[in-house]
Formats: sequence, structure tokens, C-alpha cells
Amino acid sequence: MAQQRVIARLVVVLAFACAANPGFAQTQATTTHGTQTSGDRDQSAAAAMAQEAANPFSSRWLMQIQQNNNRMDLPLESGTRVQSNLMFQPLMSVPLSREWGLYMRPVVTIVNSLPHLDQNGQRERTAGFGDTILGIAAAHPLFGGRLVLGAGPTFAFPTASERELGQDTWQIGPDVGATLLGKNFIAYGFVQQWFKVGGDGRDTNHMNGTFNFTYTFANGFTLGTQPNLSVDWEAPEDNRVAFSIGPQIGKLCRCGGTPTLFQVQVQYYPVRPDIAGPTWNVQLQATPTIPALIKKALF
Repeated sequence: MAQQRVIARLVVVLAFACAANPGFAQTQATTTHGTQTSGDRDQSAAAAMAQEAANPFSSRWLMQIQQNNNRMDLPLESGTRVQSNLMFQPLMSVPLSREWGLYMRPVVTIVNSLPHLDQNGQRERTAGFGDTILGIAAAHPLFGGRLVLGAGPTFAFPTASERELGQDTWQIGPDVGATLLGKNFIAYGFVQQWFKVGGDGRDTNHMNGTFNFTYTFANGFTLGTQPNLSVDWEAPEDNRVAFSIGPQIGKLCRCGGTPTLFQVQVQYYPVRPDIAGPTWNVQLQATPTIPALIKKALF
């Protein structure tokens, strides 16, 4: 029942966003001379802004909030529960030169609600602040900006308020990403790898990859998918990999004058750990976009 309420709320939010006046997609007839009307220009702007809001190497700053609701099986056949987390993951860019940009994306887990078994095998739930990730990449556009390649360091900080909600380790490693921009679509992949460099937690050696294909329509709607791959190289083989995939729909709207992309995705895990692995995820993203606050190149 709790999961059904969460799904219903997400659907209501997206429906409200789609029904609201987006300020972009006002449809008007073209003139007899075939010139572009203000409605056509608004629709073109909506599609371009939706593409910008989905771009990990965006020229704008993205103030993204993401909510995940994973349905997972508890060990010892103790039933299924929903693990939820709310993350603030803004994307900020700084122009290094005319050809290079520096991109920074912290991922702050504001709330992590984790079901698990206690020492007596009884079900309980721990909620609180989670660990924090900071990914940094220097990126360079190619082919007139249609292809962007980037790489840099990524960090994981033990900021969890409870031991169960984090790894209790300081971690560092590389990240690499690529974005392909088409007229009506964006596709990208971004992979991060972390190694333990300190802390009291167990040895860590794990990777996370996010992959995306989004088609943008003229009226600001989006349709695509955003698979996620997680690999724990220290875990046994049957508990090492989690891979989720599913459809994602979205709509670009103006919220108080700020272009905001709302997206809902339902993901299934065809590959997951045998112990306490997630089976389904319902994900909501809200991505307000603002002009970059630093526009002058540093070099």
C-alpha cells in the first residue's frame, strides 16, 4: 500500500506539470507565408531546453532532485519492502577556456530509508542522511558540439548519519563520460569507479554507470530510458551486479518562470544481487535549470 501511494503521488505530480501552462508550448497556426510564429518558436525553445535539462555536460546549471523507490526482497524470505532515497544532485559548470569546460556534480543523499533485518532476524528500518558523491570532469566538444567527451576524478565521502546507510569509507577514483546530441535526441553514458583510501568501513571497489537516451518532442515532452549499472567488485559473483532499465517520460514546464523538466521512470532489475536485491524502482526527477552563474572563461 505504501508503494502504491508513492506511485500515485508521482503520477499526480507529473500530470499536474503536464496540465499546467508550460509557457513554451503554445500552439498557433503558421501564417499564409509559412513564416514561423511565436508558438513555433516557443515549441522549438521547449525541445531545446528539455534537451539541455537532460545533458550531463549542459551549459546551464541544473538543480536536480531525484526520488527513488526500490522494491527489494529481504534476506531469509522475510518479505519485500520499499527502500527510498531522496537526492539533491545539481550540475554546475565553469568555462575553463573557449574549448574546455569544468563540470561538477555533487550527489547529496538527503534522506535514505533502508529496510533490513536486525541481529535477531526481525525486520526494521533505518532512515537518515546518506553518503555524498562528488564527480568532477573536464570536457571538450567535438564535431561542432554534437559529441562531448569528459573525464576527471570522483570522490565518495562518509557523510551517512547511521552506519547502515553508508560505507564509512573515504573513496576516490576516475570518471568518464560522453554525450551525443542530435536534432531531437540526446544520448550519453557516464561511468564512475571508486577505491577505498581511508575510513573504518570494509574494503570498497565498486563502479556505477548511468546511461541515457532521451527523445525530445517539440511541445516539451520527452520519451526515453535511463538504465543504471552498479558493480561491487568485492562481492561474491552472484551478488556483484545490479542493472535496471525501463521507460522514462517527461515534460518541460515553467515553474515560477524557471524551466523545469519533470520525469518519471519505472525500472525493472533483470540482473540483481541474490541477497536483498531490488526488483523494481519508481523514480521521479525534477530538474530546474538556471543560467550559469559563472560565464567568463578562467583561462
